[in-house]
Amino acid sequence: MLYLRHRGVRSTIEVHYAILLIFGVGLFSVIVAAAFYLVRKYVYRDADNVDTTFDAGGKVSIGLTATTIVSQWTWSATLLQSSTVASKYGISGPFWYGAGATIQIILFAILSIQLKTKAPGAKTFLQVIQARFGKPAHIVFCVFAGFTNIVVSMSLLLAGTAVITSLVQDLSLEIACIILAAVIGSYPLIGGLGATFYVSYFNTSLIFVMLIILVVEIFYNPTQRETNPLGSAESVYKYLNATVGPEGNSEQSYLTFLSSGGLMFGVINIIGNFGTVFCDQSYWQSSVAAKPVHGVWGFIAGGLTWFAIPFTLSTTMGLSYLALGERNGVSLLSADDVDKGLVPPVVAQVVLGKTGEYVMLLLILMAVMSTGSAEVIAVASVIVYDIYQTYVNPFRKDHVDGSCVFCGERIIHDEQAAANASPGEDPVCRCKPIDECVECLDCRAMRKKKSPFGVPYPYTCKTHGLFQQYQDNLKNYKNWCILWVTLFTIPLVLFANAAGLNLGWMYLFTGVLIGSSVIPISLSVLWDRVTAQGMISGAVVGCIVGIVSWLATASTYPGGLNDFLKNTYEEVAMLVGNCVSIGVGGIVCVFVSLCTIDRKNHKKHDEWEKTRNIGNPLYPWAKKYETDFGTRYSNKRPTQLDMERMFKKARHTAIIFGILMSVGLIIVWPAVMAALKVLKEDQFYYWTVFSQAWAFIAAAFIIIVPLVQEIYGIYKQTKKNKMYAKMVESQKNIF
Repeated sequence: MLYLRHRGVRSTIEVHYAILLIFGVGLFSVIVAAAFYLVRKYVYRDADNVDTTFDAGGKVSIGLTATTIVSQWTWSATLLQSSTVASKYGISGPFWYGAGATIQIILFAILSIQLKTKAPGAKTFLQVIQARFGKPAHIVFCVFAGFTNIVVSMSLLLAGTAVITSLVQDLSLEIACIILAAVIGSYPLIGGLGATFYVSYFNTSLIFVMLIILVVEIFYNPTQRETNPLGSAESVYKYLNATVGPEGNSEQSYLTFLSSGGLMFGVINIIGNFGTVFCDQSYWQSSVAAKPVHGVWGFIAGGLTWFAIPFTLSTTMGLSYLALGERNGVSLLSADDVDKGLVPPVVAQVVLGKTGEYVMLLLILMAVMSTGSAEVIAVASVIVYDIYQTYVNPFRKDHVDGSCVFCGERIIHDEQAAANASPGEDPVCRCKPIDECVECLDCRAMRKKKSPFGVPYPYTCKTHGLFQQYQDNLKNYKNWCILWVTLFTIPLVLFANAAGLNLGWMYLFTGVLIGSSVIPISLSVLWDRVTAQGMISGAVVGCIVGIVSWLATASTYPGGLNDFLKNTYEEVAMLVGNCVSIGVGGIVCVFVSLCTIDRKNHKKHDEWEKTRNIGNPLYPWAKKYETDFGTRYSNKRPTQLDMERMFKKARHTAIIFGILMSVGLIIVWPAVMAALKVLKEDQFYYWTVFSQAWAFIAAAFIIIVPLVQEIYGIYKQTKKNKMYAKMVESQKNIF
């Protein structure tokens, strides 16, 4: 009988091989980013647009939206913390981790369709807050958005560096941070958000391939490896059945859903993850990048696909860890190492040997790259649109909502009313759209030529020229933003490590810190009666009360706050902090809004017209909806009623599907499993087969559908370009 002499994760991958592997993946990502840039430049012809950096063209397919959601929601914690929870609570842990973080993605489809129909030109959710509630509320929520991105990045990189340094010999934490920063910052610098979409496709595909390899090796052992002491569901069940579980589990078994600890983690997970999704610009930018219907189905498909990763991986790795510990007679890891998220690496080492180490290294690298790059782009977009363009260097400092950026006069979207307006008494904007401007047409033709000194000719259009130059400056500025945000991740991780923070603590603390802003942010696109006072008071009061209640609960444990990290990590303290933060934030926001709203002058239409005015006047958002509404709109934007009617079905789909899936995942499914009490051997077998089937179906969808849709989209656009070129040529011949 093989006896496992294993205590901790042993570093056996040589550092030069690891660095070559990481930089090889980084180089491939740069090539993919360059390919995306060429596609946008020569096929879609919008690569030089600064907005393309942050919306990838605004017409991303369902499949590519789904794969991006899966990729950016697959944190290092998804791969590591989910298995940690399984090792603590048994079969309920993988389910609660997956379900508790899936419903937010599915429910976000509701916010996605609301954003795309009420603020079609917005690039960040903070622009909506600024348009509706003004400067004070905008600044407050910029701070909360910053907290969110900092905590998410810290959690991501803290776990990633812990695993990489544990697997690679003689790799210091500092070098690991620098390498990861170089990888996650390189390809967004080249291709922006769209490059992260393309790279996310390859990352997600590779994650599912690695996941399937681990599942097959542990439950089927096709190569009959001598290092694998498991190899079947029956073997795993035998050891699990003999293992003594925590006291909160029914019959102290790991094979039951009746787990008080698992249920408590599930509640904390559900509440806390609303903050990390709804307050994170990276998810809003995925909505911005897709058309309304594509966004709804992208989030729904992405949520169901993502569920397979923590559910199947932790069912496989977390339960195998318990089985191996029972077989070994002692746990393979110390409690501290378990909290660091080292359960999957040690199981991979035992079962697959050196191959398992490379599998885990690639898994963590894919997770860090996808989520890390999404966070970098998210922070850069907030800096460009909500800080630099709004406060530091606005194009028109005296700009008023509803007025033209070019001339400063009032915009009337009703063409007949604008034509009848008296220029002397009631001046209105009469600027032509850029695609109808003769001066801009001549300017573009001139700028295509090379100047004698190699410097592009200046913009000559009196109406649009200065703003076009301003947009070019923003394009250069966003590159510096991406660079500096990437470099900032290095000291951030070093600080978190020096402070002794672990992955589990960071993961659960997120909801305490930012949960209070969840309901106010949601109401900003859902409810026309919410006010600036309600938004600010809800977020600030909820955050303060949540933190105070969290600390107060933690102080009741032995040692009080002197043993800060241990006592604040207690489940009850985290549960209280998360619940109070999100609950108080929502209640205060609604109550104060109802007390401060001006009922006499409030008009629903005017409120949403503020958000419809958000956008880049050089590239009106109405142009992207020509195929939805017909060419009759052209530069004339659809009305609010038009948008509601056109996307009514998608809105109802998001609401109905979101509610049904939430009830099914957090009530119906757990109730059915709890009725089984402790699983028997055949029931455990079917449970593992079900998790594997979900993973195989999800893998097939996420690998095939995005690729087919993207190739078809490029083909259609190429065909359209050829038809346009022929039309232009025929017109030349006529004249």
